[in-house]
Amino acid sequence: MNAPTPHVVLRGVSKRYGSRYAVKDMDLSLNAGECVGLAGHNGAGKSTIIKLMLGLITPSEGEVSLLGKNIAAGSVAELRSQIGYLPETAALHPSLTGRETLDFYAKLKKQPTAKNADLLARVGIAQAAGQRVATYSKGMRQRLALAQALLGTPKVLLFDEPTTGLDPASRQMFYGIVKELSREGATVLLSTHALAELDGHADRIVVMKNGSKVADGSLGQLQAQSGLPVHIRAQLKQAADLPAHWQLSDGLMFATQCSAEDKMARLRELGGMDNIAQLDIHTPTLDEMYAQFLKREDV
Repeated sequence: MNAPTPHVVLRGVSKRYGSRYAVKDMDLSLNAGECVGLAGHNGAGKSTIIKLMLGLITPSEGEVSLLGKNIAAGSVAELRSQIGYLPETAALHPSLTGRETLDFYAKLKKQPTAKNADLLARVGIAQAAGQRVATYSKGMRQRLALAQALLGTPKVLLFDEPTTGLDPASRQMFYGIVKELSREGATVLLSTHALAELDGHADRIVVMKNGSKVADGSLGQLQAQSGLPVHIRAQLKQAADLPAHWQLSDGLMFATQCSAEDKMARLRELGGMDNIAQLDIHTPTLDEMYAQFLKREDV
């Protein structure tokens, strides 16, 4: 199996403003075809990470590489066509139509306008292409901003709070596009506070606190890193002699907690499914894991 191709690499990156670190000693690799969620509270360093990747600011220490080239070496200008960026609040002129807006951004990025109609259709606003942006809802403006980020088929896409203002159907459309981009080999970074949305969409989630990375991994890996247990409650049909870690709470209702690795072993202790009247398994949610990571006092 071939090793993954890194599209974005941060090595020992710190960004300091005076004596304050916005990002401290950050190591991060984002691979081709990978969708990574970036989570953290306000001031955690998420926006600084994105600005470093865009080449808008330079690191105080360390190195940022994009598509194999060191951004600090002055190559960011030639790489900009390979980056798609969706800011939390996109600058869209209200007097321009959707079509004119996308044409403007295409010319700004030195991209042909021939495929703009297809892009507008892809994000679901083709029917409103001739309307002025001033008449757009917040969700429609966000769709238009997404279209400009997709101009030129970029290899790296950086999305900052991308689903802000989107209704459930629009969010489903957005994550469908993200899945398509990953399948096509693009790298997608989702910076968001809506952690629950990342479940099932992000291959990995990076958690930031006070400018430092406190967790990085898949959902299963984050659960192991958090140390939070799986809670199991089982109501049996008939009494059974269970190990001491099963607590009898009410009648034939037993409860236990364990690591994710021990979950199947605990379930086997219940015997066959024939003796189970009710079974409830609670796995830690992303929000619960996130709260646990933020309790760390070493960062």
